[in-house]
Amino acid sequence: MYRTRPLLPRRDPLVGPYCPSCQHPSCRRRRAERLPRLGGHLAEYHSEHTLAAAVQARNLHLIVWYGERTGSYWVASSTGLAEVPDCQTLNRLLSPVPACRPL
Repeated sequence: MYRTRPLLPRRDPLVGPYCPSCQHPSCRRRRAERLPRLGGHLAEYHSEHTLAAAVQARNLHLIVWYGERTGSYWVASSTGLAEVPDCQTLNRLLSPVPACRPL
């Protein structure tokens, strides 16, 4: 009554020291080493920097940027500095809170 284990999906061997198109942080760091800088930012993280700029444009009282080394977003406000791990959390924290309507 022994069950056989299901086979794992077969992966092709890597061509180089990193995956060519995955989202693993280590692979993205290695890809970024070979890409040019665009306005001081690494090209690999272009979408993250664009999102941080869009969030800052909607929240003029904050300074928002993406940290390439930490892989997280940073928000500087009058109350201090906060590290936000991903874009979903950033959007959730900075979305406008609906006002309570009295009944």
